[in-house]
Amino acid sequence: MTATSEAGTRDAESGEPPKRRRRGRPELDAARSRLGLYLIAPAIVMLLIVIGYPVVRAIIMSFQKDAGLDPQTGLFVEGGFAGFSNYTHWIFQRCGDIKCPPGTLGSQFWPSMGATIFFTVASVTIEVVLGMWMALVMSRAFKGRGLMRASVLVPWSIPTAVTAKLWFFIFAFDGIANSLLHTEILWTGSEWPARFAVVVADVWKTTPFIALLILAGLQIIPEDVYEAAKMDGATAWQRFTKITLPLVKPALLVAILFRTLDVLRIFDLPYILTGGANGTSTLSILVVNQIRQGFNSAAALSTITFLFIFLVAFLFVKLLGANVVQTQQSQQKGAR
Repeated sequence: MTATSEAGTRDAESGEPPKRRRRGRPELDAARSRLGLYLIAPAIVMLLIVIGYPVVRAIIMSFQKDAGLDPQTGLFVEGGFAGFSNYTHWIFQRCGDIKCPPGTLGSQFWPSMGATIFFTVASVTIEVVLGMWMALVMSRAFKGRGLMRASVLVPWSIPTAVTAKLWFFIFAFDGIANSLLHTEILWTGSEWPARFAVVVADVWKTTPFIALLILAGLQIIPEDVYEAAKMDGATAWQRFTKITLPLVKPALLVAILFRTLDVLRIFDLPYILTGGANGTSTLSILVVNQIRQGFNSAAALSTITFLFIFLVAFLFVKLLGANVVQTQQSQQKGAR
């Protein structure tokens, strides 16, 4: 007789109900995995429909020619397989075997790429500095702190189209900017003033977003850490660089990642503010302008934009994300 049967016999003789056999750990993990899969399956299906299908469809369209007039016969013909010609048209700025003349959309790819990168670096850098300062101020205890936190959300809650139109009137020739600065600058009439206007408007709107994410990271830092540092004679700058920055780094990286991806696909703010003129045309604006001339070449450009943004996100997470893990592991080893 086995040990299990002997235990069941003893339970029957004593009148106690038999003990229920515990489920093994592998079986429990498998059941939880299946339950988690069932719960997220509807979301995965919805993402495949909403995101996956348009991406695949755009890639297929990018390898097709746009319908148009045949240069040899002058007749309207349907587009066929184009290979990588739509991609080489944008990347190498060529229209078939002839280089695109200045002013055409094909010659605007790299200037639009440069403007997109410029807006990303300038806006995110300024927003991180201002957002950190605002978060440090809002994390302190003072009278009216709740009202201040609520008021910070006002620029972020305004729709981007409204924000762009608001700053359009501010940077008008007879607007508030020239009146306050006592200048007569055409802010949207030349390259660098127009870029400056776009950066200022974007920073004004989205700095509260970064400030709130950083503030959430500051809230989890115990006050005992700062008090111990003060007792050890650490200055305010030392407390900021040795305590605040390392502990708020995960939240800060998330804020930078979100804003970087957001600015890389910026469209409505520069389009409404400047119309994409004078060096403010981004990749998204270029895609929309190209749609009016041909869907397939616009699909190729949108695919290039998607791959570029995906590469930036991958490198950001791969490089900076590894540093976060390494920092946390080193802190845990130091605590041990």
